[in-house]
Amino acid sequence: MLACLGIACEDEHTIRTPERFVRAMAEMTAGRHRDPHRFLDVTFPAEPTDPGMIVVTGVRFVSLCQHHLLPWAGTASVAYIPAPGARIVGLSKLARLVKEFAARPQIQERLGQQIVHAIDTKLSTIGAACVIRASHSCMNLRGAHAQGAHMVTTHVLGAFHDDPTVRAEFLSLTPTTQLDHNW
Repeated sequence: MLACLGIACEDEHTIRTPERFVRAMAEMTAGRHRDPHRFLDVTFPAEPTDPGMIVVTGVRFVSLCQHHLLPWAGTASVAYIPAPGARIVGLSKLARLVKEFAARPQIQERLGQQIVHAIDTKLSTIGAACVIRASHSCMNLRGAHAQGAHMVTTHVLGAFHDDPTVRAEFLSLTPTTQLDHNW
């Protein structure tokens, strides 16, 4: 790759670059060898009355663009509403779920879908939702050179899809501030 770009491969700064690159890619895509659903295996009893909406916001993650193998980073807000009598997971498990699905070659649209489908599949819910705000270096540093541009995706199932008031409550709880990182 370096030779194709005309970069000196024998320079003391680049001689080990290929192996460094492979190690970096292996680290950034380590999630592809692990099952993110495992984070939803340990559950706890919910309150016997209506447990309400459970929301975790500001989950920071880094992923690797599946198209360009360049990093993209952002924050996710994740929510679910347990069904009556259902069990719940610890809040850290939702953050771990996000980070594990992100730790693979990924596109933002799929990441959000995987998160809500995992919650919906593994937990007994009335609905699940996810909002992702991310900055993509493949768009910010090349191609369009759209520095400062962010992509926002929403993914909703169940009550979050069917009931506008539930969706509005969730969206009112998600931060809308700009991301603190730009490429």
